Amino acid sequence: MADGALPGAEALAEVLADVRRYLGWHRDVAGEELHASMNGALGAVATAVSVEVTVEGSSSPPVVVEYAEVVTEVVPERVSLAPAPPAVPEPPPPVRTDTPPSRAASAVAAPERAEPPRLDEVRRELGDCKRCKLCSGRKNLVFGVGNPKARLVFVGEGPGAEEDNQGVPFVGAAGQLLTKMISAMGYSRDEVYICNVVKCRPPGNRNPEPDEIQACQPFLEAQLNAIRPSVIIALGKFAAQTLLRSDTPITRLRGHWREYVGIPLMPTFHPAYLLRNPAEKKAAWADLQAVMARFPKPAP
Repeated sequence: MADGALPGAEALAEVLADVRRYLGWHRDVAGEELHASMNGALGAVATAVSVEVTVEGSSSPPVVVEYAEVVTEVVPERVSLAPAPPAVPEPPPPVRTDTPPSRAASAVAAPERAEPPRLDEVRRELGDCKRCKLCSGRKNLVFGVGNPKARLVFVGEGPGAEEDNQGVPFVGAAGQLLTKMISAMGYSRDEVYICNVVKCRPPGNRNPEPDEIQACQPFLEAQLNAIRPSVIIALGKFAAQTLLRSDTPITRLRGHWREYVGIPLMPTFHPAYLLRNPAEKKAAWADLQAVMARFPKPAP
């Protein structure tokens, strides 16, 4: 063993003592700063300090040559900095269904009812009608006559020769019988309204054909919509079948109450048929009496 050399145990003890003093210095002088840097803002990289002791020689006692700080980076566990999810709002209290809606809400919810057309507007819309072939043989278009606010409306089939000449419905022989029927019910012609399914005379007084009825039907419906009577009397097969959209024979329809868009309707025989079959006048009168019983004329 060389002179001046410390035994191995003593030399090692001296080295360890130096290391302890060095670490103590770090603890006393720099420890707080190091601790703060490691536990500061999230996401910062902490620094770990260790001491590496280098010795020389393997056969002689170890001699401390130098201290060296070995710095390693320690990456802390990643912490999510995403903002916290927004708080879920509490659901609103349930709406009471037993509370009646306000009048204002009801008024908004209910659409306004369109005003029906006036008779003069319907007539202007009809114009000099050329919507079917009947226009080629007519003298006058026969629209209707009577009270535009009548409670009672009579609907016939179509104009005859005399009606075509004058432009007024039911002024011939059948019209004279209808006037008597109206009078028997306690009305005058001016108090009721009279019109036909087709507005132009079919040639030779033949029956109106389906395409002719179809061309005129919107104007008949507009007339009834403008008047909005309390009751309609359909005179004959074509009037009853057109308004009821039925092909049931008039002999089975007459005498039985029906409805046209909510308006009570009584089918009965056409006055022209009654002129050819006088025995059926009794049945027609029974139909008119049923109308009078259900819709008596208001007292003046």
